[in-house]
Amino acid sequence: MEITAKETGVFDAKYRALTIGIILAVTTVAFEGLAVVTIAPSLAQKLNGLHLYGWIFSSFLLAQILGTMIIGARINKNGVFASFGISILFFVIGIVIAATSVNMITLIIGRVFQGFGGGGIITCVYYSITLGYPDKLRTKILALFSGAYILPALIGPYIAGLIAEHISWRVVFWLVLPFIGLAVMLTLPAFRKFTVRVNKPSKNNQKEGFAVLLTIGTGMLLAGLGYITDWKGIVLSVAGLLIMIQPLRKLLPEGTLSARRGLPATIASRGFFVASYNATESYVVLALTDVKKLPADMAGLIVAAGALSWSAAAWLQSRFDAKDHGMGRKKRVIIGIGFMIIGVAAVILAVGLPEGGIVFAVISQLFTGFGIGLAHPTTGAIALQNTKTGEEGEISASLQFTDAFSPGVSIGVGGALIAVSQSLNLGLLTGIILALSLQLILVLLSFTISFRIKQAKASAEN
Repeated sequence: MEITAKETGVFDAKYRALTIGIILAVTTVAFEGLAVVTIAPSLAQKLNGLHLYGWIFSSFLLAQILGTMIIGARINKNGVFASFGISILFFVIGIVIAATSVNMITLIIGRVFQGFGGGGIITCVYYSITLGYPDKLRTKILALFSGAYILPALIGPYIAGLIAEHISWRVVFWLVLPFIGLAVMLTLPAFRKFTVRVNKPSKNNQKEGFAVLLTIGTGMLLAGLGYITDWKGIVLSVAGLLIMIQPLRKLLPEGTLSARRGLPATIASRGFFVASYNATESYVVLALTDVKKLPADMAGLIVAAGALSWSAAAWLQSRFDAKDHGMGRKKRVIIGIGFMIIGVAAVILAVGLPEGGIVFAVISQLFTGFGIGLAHPTTGAIALQNTKTGEEGEISASLQFTDAFSPGVSIGVGGALIAVSQSLNLGLLTGIILALSLQLILVLLSFTISFRIKQAKASAEN
């Protein structure tokens, strides 16, 4: 009997192992990323590297860009089987290095390996969806792919906090390995069967080179900012900034750096609010554990509240979008960023107030989570709506690049502010407030630029 399209599903025998493997891989990478947010203050203190706190995240995010670009450029030539194997190897090496770190430099090296591998893994997953499923099933697996982030966002920070509080932060890293091993066992047999697609590599190779150059320049900038009170730090920062300009122009849609009306403004606004959200989340945990002296598991619960709020807002915006046929997207982005402004301001109050700060911390996470839940998927829809036919893949890559690069820089600059505050004996609290104030500036910039977003006229017909 012939199987109809209605009867075919992503969990049918033909696709079951690949589907479960993909979900496991994505869930594991997501869990590891969110777990580190919660345990970062603990491991920074244990390794005597609080002045390098921002690098815990920036090193991962910048390396993730490299992994995405390099694996993406070579996957057509090497095939998904070899590319996934290399990505997993880098990720596992990074986990082992991080789990056995004896100082912050070693940990940061581990995070670089993890970031490169994580970027490659997600790239391979997208590629495998194209090759492994018929068109009628791709929307279903992509929905599961997105859903694979929800559970880690809700329970990952709390579980990581419990482990760090009662056992050791190192266990959080080791915990990832069995799940990665299972994902490999389930996916590699299917990946081995995929046929390599050979395309012209010239444009990809160019992007690969620009990504390497951008990472070097950004690393120089962030390293220099940490020592900005010394002339060597100033020289390093300026040199890094100059190196970054050309790669950014090539890797982002034209006009993004000047926030030109339309698609460039959409990308720019998204970059600022994503940067603000991620950095705020990173530094609120440091404030709660090191300033407010909350246990890591409680701090993890507060972060999870933001993830829950994000999920609720994302669901709401999809309902609103269906109701108004996409006509209210720009308004939802502006409202979402407005919620984020309130949330980031509440974070600063939570840190600065001697008492009652915990209430403001919860409110901040609920507001920032709800705000980004409205704005993030909506800016993605607007960006694709403004894309010319045949350029959808390129704009999708720009969105993915922005989501990794902007928080990498923002968290890094915040970490540099903390390092400078400590070197000037101003104290950790001053450094955290400066880092959070930067995030308020970024989200206000995003709000200003959001009025330059332009919806395509076609939205009325959707």
